[in-house]
Amino acid sequence: MTDFPLLDLSAFHAADPEGRAEIGAEVDRICRETGFLAVTGHGVPQEVIDALWTQARSFFAQSPDEKHAVAPVSGGPYGYLGPGTEALAKSRGEDTPPDLKESFNGGPAAIPEGETDPDALAFCYAPTPFPALSGFKEAWRSYYAEMEALAARIMEVFAVALNLPQDHFAPFISTPISGMRALNYPAQDSAPEENQLRAGAHTDYGSLTILLPEPGSRGLEILTPEGDWKGVPPIDGAFVINIGDLMALWTGGRWTSTLHRVVTPPDWATKRRMSIAYFHQPNWHAEVKPLAGEATQSVVSGPYLMQKFAAANG
Repeated sequence: MTDFPLLDLSAFHAADPEGRAEIGAEVDRICRETGFLAVTGHGVPQEVIDALWTQARSFFAQSPDEKHAVAPVSGGPYGYLGPGTEALAKSRGEDTPPDLKESFNGGPAAIPEGETDPDALAFCYAPTPFPALSGFKEAWRSYYAEMEALAARIMEVFAVALNLPQDHFAPFISTPISGMRALNYPAQDSAPEENQLRAGAHTDYGSLTILLPEPGSRGLEILTPEGDWKGVPPIDGAFVINIGDLMALWTGGRWTSTLHRVVTPPDWATKRRMSIAYFHQPNWHAEVKPLAGEATQSVVSGPYLMQKFAAANG
């Protein structure tokens, strides 16, 4: 039981238009307040989830040399990033020590036909350097494909929540440049530096994030409208969803891209924590601008993402 907002996706798709509108209105309220909710009835097969957990644990159990064998090439976004390489708070201009985490990162499985933009090919469509672990690539690709489909279904809910046709966002996300991360927050055997967290306070960059925390784990916190940090409870069988900066821009500021962070609760300092995060990002060339009123601001999805990545990893 939890007071954290829940969206039953299967109920939305089974509802009639009036029922979908009611669910959409509730999602609109949530996204105006915090932009964080949990999704049940998502339809992602448990065996796909379990397979990636197994492979992620095997990957992070390797030696540092084995993990660094799949480090990013020439500053690219994909592959293994070790401890001390990223400070998410820097994406907001805040100078903090590096985050206490390591990650494996991957991108789209294929390059869209006709794509010739050199930045797109070198960045979002760069190949993912998979580790030589039996079954890892297959488990990763299967989970990524499920997340891409789930994100598209959630974007349909968002459209209804904004009183738009259910397929309004489809042309913008036909070939998304989404990234996915398996994150490992190692057990801490020494006190962190001042202002050093497992993941510094940040907002996500894209349209939405689909997060799968390790079952039972704690540490994810969001900043409430009242200015307090509140823990996100573990919810069995659910994904945690939050909107990102692009969705806030898309709605003209109607929806909130909420600050969040990963802290270390006292009883978790000696425990490692893992999560899998899928960061949904519209097509490389998609222009994102407010849905209503004067377009005082607009960005192109791909170059915008590159700039945010550079700030966090600079």
